[in-house]
Amino acid sequence: MTDEHPDENQNLDAERIVAEAPATGDARVDDAVAGLSRLRGRPAEERVAILEEVHGRLRDILDDLGPEHTPAGGSGGVVPPGQP
Repeated sequence: MTDEHPDENQNLDAERIVAEAPATGDARVDDAVAGLSRLRGRPAEERVAILEEVHGRLRDILDDLGPEHTPAGGSGGVVPPGQP
């Protein structure tokens, strides 16, 4: 199989568009997720920091909600370090 445009797929990651997430109904979550828009055009080493920041904000929001809002079984699918 020959590829007529071998370089065409080389830059797909750089060309991806960060889609707008639909509103969640919680302004704090919407604001945190909106931070993902800063990924566009950033080099990989900067993307990690942005993703970690957004993830941290979302975890803080979940922590604020308390245990009554986590699914049955505990931590919402998050396994603490050192746990199987």
